[in-house]
Amino acid sequence: MKFKFAGISLLSLAICSQALAQETIKNINIQGLQRVERETALSYAGIDTNKPVSSEDLNAALKRLYDTGLFSDINFDTKGSELVINVTENPVIGVRAFDGNDKIDDKILEAEVQSAPRSVFSKAKVQQDVQRILDVYKRAGRYGVSVEPKIIKKSENRVDLIFEIEEGPEAKIDTINFIGNKHYTSSDLQGEIMSKESRWYRLFSSAENFDREKMNYDQELLRRFYNRHGYADFAVVSAIAELSRDKTSFVLTFTIDEGRRYKVDDIQIRSSVPDVDVDQWYKYVTFKTGDWYNSDEVEKTVNELTEELSKKGFVFVEVVPNIQKDRETGKLIAIFDIKENAKVYVNRINITGNTRTLDEVIRREFRISEGSVFNASKIRESRRNVERLNYFSKVDIDSERVDYDKADINVNVEEKSTGYFNVGVGYSTVNGALIRAGITENNFLGKGQQVSLSAGKSQRTTDYNFSFTEPYFLNRRLSAGFDLFYQTEDYQDESNYDMDTYGGRVRFGWNYTDDLSHYIRYTLKQDKIKNVSSASKYIQREQGKSTDSVVGQTIVYDKRDNTMKPREGYYLSFGNDISGLGGDDKYLKFDAKAYTFYTLSDYYTFKFYVNGGYVTGYGDRDARLAQRYFLGGNTMRGFESGGISARDKYTNDALGGNWMVWGGAELAFPLGLDELGIRGRTFVDIGTTGKPDKVDNNDIDYSSKPRVAVGFGFEWTSPMGKIDIDFGFPIVKEKYDETEVFRLNFGTSL
Repeated sequence: MKFKFAGISLLSLAICSQALAQETIKNINIQGLQRVERETALSYAGIDTNKPVSSEDLNAALKRLYDTGLFSDINFDTKGSELVINVTENPVIGVRAFDGNDKIDDKILEAEVQSAPRSVFSKAKVQQDVQRILDVYKRAGRYGVSVEPKIIKKSENRVDLIFEIEEGPEAKIDTINFIGNKHYTSSDLQGEIMSKESRWYRLFSSAENFDREKMNYDQELLRRFYNRHGYADFAVVSAIAELSRDKTSFVLTFTIDEGRRYKVDDIQIRSSVPDVDVDQWYKYVTFKTGDWYNSDEVEKTVNELTEELSKKGFVFVEVVPNIQKDRETGKLIAIFDIKENAKVYVNRINITGNTRTLDEVIRREFRISEGSVFNASKIRESRRNVERLNYFSKVDIDSERVDYDKADINVNVEEKSTGYFNVGVGYSTVNGALIRAGITENNFLGKGQQVSLSAGKSQRTTDYNFSFTEPYFLNRRLSAGFDLFYQTEDYQDESNYDMDTYGGRVRFGWNYTDDLSHYIRYTLKQDKIKNVSSASKYIQREQGKSTDSVVGQTIVYDKRDNTMKPREGYYLSFGNDISGLGGDDKYLKFDAKAYTFYTLSDYYTFKFYVNGGYVTGYGDRDARLAQRYFLGGNTMRGFESGGISARDKYTNDALGGNWMVWGGAELAFPLGLDELGIRGRTFVDIGTTGKPDKVDNNDIDYSSKPRVAVGFGFEWTSPMGKIDIDFGFPIVKEKYDETEVFRLNFGTSL
């Protein structure tokens, strides 16, 4: 008798087992095998010879064989003492393909599905793959997608598997509702979250696409916002996303409980660690009594205390904030408990999210290594180092205890575009239109190398530049690079001469600390001044070629929180060059810069800056035109490039100066267009220059009096890159200065 087990009944199992029980099984014959080995099938069946077989044994064997996914049909038959297992093998997948997926790349789908070429076809696995593809599209904001697996039978028990995809439209966010907000408007809260309502001007933005993970993060952003402004009891009661019937739009509803706003009534520091005198640590608290509660300041205080304690030798301590609230009075006590920790070692540093950037590029920025003692201060430094690479839009670092004395450090990054196609456009009253274009890749091949190629053209200049930088030369914290450049400059309108410059530069740099860097360079170039027939006699005497061989160095101390968009911190640099080690020119040059940044109320960023420079010839040589200082343009808005300079009275040619000082202040502020990436700014620029050596004062117009310009502008972080627009108005100037009102620069991200 023969029994098929695809839908076997308890009665047939009983009959089969009874038949087999009457005679001990002496042999098991498996028929229908093509690719699967007999021993493999027997091991999955798990039925032994020389012993009776029960219905439970047969049922378990059937389940095990089906669970392998190798067979589409299985039935049992008995012939005396022989058990015959008839199987039909699942086909093998020959070609697996995706059709109709225009918005999601094949590689992304291939990484998700389990059905692969040369693997065994399984209907259950294919259905799971369909769900995985649907999930991928949902994460991309497409909820109207449909996926139909198409199976094409081939010879030799093979099939081709085609996933036919109809992507459907993106599901946009139609409306965002807030319920329970009393102290802040819905517009205020929408400005704090990542999700945005669909609008025509968000053509290039993904913020209007619904994403469940983004909505979850929005809840955290709302909590942070309220906690920063004193609402320590704030909670998101619910967050609901409702999909429209046509699956093309969502309505998001956040129900919140703002709670009471608290003021700091008292600040206490307590310690259970011997030798820690709490009185000396209050100076590291970043807020004071009477302030509204701010969770960011509490976290900043924890970091400050932890770091300073570590510097004083208290490495194995933790600072735990304890916030005690009085809901009736709206006052709270901020207590910081300093506790001793057991010694914990770093087990592993796990890095995820970097599909392009090599792990080593991230690991080398860490100031802590596997096997070393766990140090929260060094982990924070490492995080800042990774963020300052500017390769990632998000850097999350957390720790996970894996043993009583071991912890893993988990690093999750989200990569962003590191390549740029830069286009600069400007206009001045003297030079007219100018355009500049360049390609820059700051993370070449994911190795952290920097490569750039640029070209510029205006009515007076043409230039070409190529540069390459290896940030970790010889696998050390030593950067190395080179530059090649060629430039022609037409100064006929400004100074009645033209100049050609070409050459190259080799440079090295290293870090003493994460903030203190030192750079050295060697430059070899040739300058050629020509077409000087109508120029000042001081320019004519420099006609011809000169070779410049220069060794220079710069020291930089950078404490900015972000190199691209700093909001806090400062930047200091000092450099000098010496020319004369070969070549024709002999001079000494010194340059210094200082910038500082402050942000108030989360929105208003002040920038204060000052720059200075000095150059002088030595021996029998003077500093030439190419080494002198000309203020204006980007250095002094409101003035033409080179507009502030000593000038020949008779030709009006700018002669430059042997020193310069310029600085000012700038305030960046919101315009209510933050979601579009547009911010406003207003500025004051002040500066002046010296005069050249060995010129007759009777031949030049010159004044060392400071020039002052005020103005306003806009910065737009657009989908095409950063766009800067400035309007500058000189309010203190000399009559011979050259001025301009409008400047525009923009760049496009690849």
